[in-house]
Amino acid sequence: MSTRKHIVLAGGGTAGHVNPLLAVAQVIRTLEPDADIAVVGTAVGLEHDLVPQAGFQLETIEKVPFPRKPNMAALRFPAKWKRETAKVRDILTRHEAQVVVGFGGYTSAPVYAAAHRMGIPIAMHEQNARAGMANKLGARWADMIGSAYADTGLRPRRGVSVERVGLPLRPAIAKLASALGHDRAAVRRDAATLLGIDPDRPLVVVTGGSLGAVNVNRAVAGSAKELLQHAQVIHLTGKGKGEEVRSLVSVNAGERALGKLGADHAGDGDYRVAEYLERIDLAFACADLVICRSGAGTVSELTALGLPAIYVPLPIGNGEQRFNAQPVVDVHGGLMVADGEFTVDWVRHHVPQLLADPETLAEYGRNAWSYGIRDAAEVMAERVLALIGRQAA
Repeated sequence: MSTRKHIVLAGGGTAGHVNPLLAVAQVIRTLEPDADIAVVGTAVGLEHDLVPQAGFQLETIEKVPFPRKPNMAALRFPAKWKRETAKVRDILTRHEAQVVVGFGGYTSAPVYAAAHRMGIPIAMHEQNARAGMANKLGARWADMIGSAYADTGLRPRRGVSVERVGLPLRPAIAKLASALGHDRAAVRRDAATLLGIDPDRPLVVVTGGSLGAVNVNRAVAGSAKELLQHAQVIHLTGKGKGEEVRSLVSVNAGERALGKLGADHAGDGDYRVAEYLERIDLAFACADLVICRSGAGTVSELTALGLPAIYVPLPIGNGEQRFNAQPVVDVHGGLMVADGEFTVDWVRHHVPQLLADPETLAEYGRNAWSYGIRDAAEVMAERVLALIGRQAA
C-alpha cells in the first residue's frame, strides 16, 4: 500500500495569501519529499506565476467572491458557486486529496465546501487580526485552525480551537530571522556591505508595500533634512512614485542628500530612494526603525525580525490594518499613527527624537522579537501531516 501523502492547498490573489501558502508547502516538501502537492488558485492572481516558479502544480478556478449587496453579481452567484465547486471536487478527486489546507481568499471557500462534502480533513490558516469571509465559512468545518493573531473572530466547530501559530514566513525572511537570532551585529555588517551603506550609522527603512503609500512617502520625504541629522534612509516608494519622493527630498534636504541603493559609497546622511527592492531582507537586516503600513504580513515579518516600527494603517476598508498593529503596540513593540495624523510635522517632531533615543528603540525591538513567531510554517506543516496520520489511524 502506498504511503505517499496527497495534499491540496488553496489560496491566492495577493502576496498575503500566496507567500504563507508557499512557505507551508515548501516545509511539507522538505518533510515529505515524495508528497503529491497541488495548489488551487486563479489564473489572474499572483499565484499564477509564483506557484509554478516554486515548483508546485497550480490548478485554477475562477474567483467566487461572496455577494455583499443585491445586484447582478449576487444573482449569478449560485450558478457560479455550483460550477466552481464542481471543478474543485474534480481537482480533489484527481489528486486523491487526503487533506486540504486553506489560506483564505476567493479560492478557499469553494475548496472548503467541496472538501467538507467529500469528507476530507480541512486545515486552515488566518493571517489577519480580523478573519475574512472565506475563512469564517471554513472554520465551521475545519479540523485544525492556525492564526497569526490570538483573536481573529473565527468561530470553530465544537472540539476545535484556534491556535496562534504565527504567520508562515517567506524563506528569505525566515533565514534572516534565524541569522539575527545568532549574531545581529554580524548580519547587519554583511548586509550593509551588500547595500553600500554605512553599517555604523542608524538606518530608517520606509516602505508602503509594492503599491507604495502616497501620504507616508510625502510625510517622510518632506522631513528628510531632520531625519538625516540622525540616520540614513532607505525609502522604497512603490511603483511609479519614485520621482515625487526624489523631488521632495531634493527640495527639503538638497540634491546632495540623495544616494543610490547598492552604490559602493555611503556618505554621511544618504537618503536612498528606490521604487522596489528585491532583497528587502538586506534592508531589514540593517534597519534600526521601519516606517510602514500595517498589513498582516508586514507586521508578522517585522515582529519575527525584532524590528521597531511606526505603523501607519491603510485608512480604507474595515480598518483591519489597525487591528493588525494593535497587539504589537500593546506590548510596546512599536508605535501606531493614523494616516491622517502622519504628516511632515508629526515626523519632524517625533521620529528624530526617537532616533536620538537608542535605548527606547532597542526596547521596542526586544518587545517586537518577543511577540513575533518564527516557526509558523513548520508548525502548520506538522499539523497538516498529522491530520493525514490521524485519518489513516
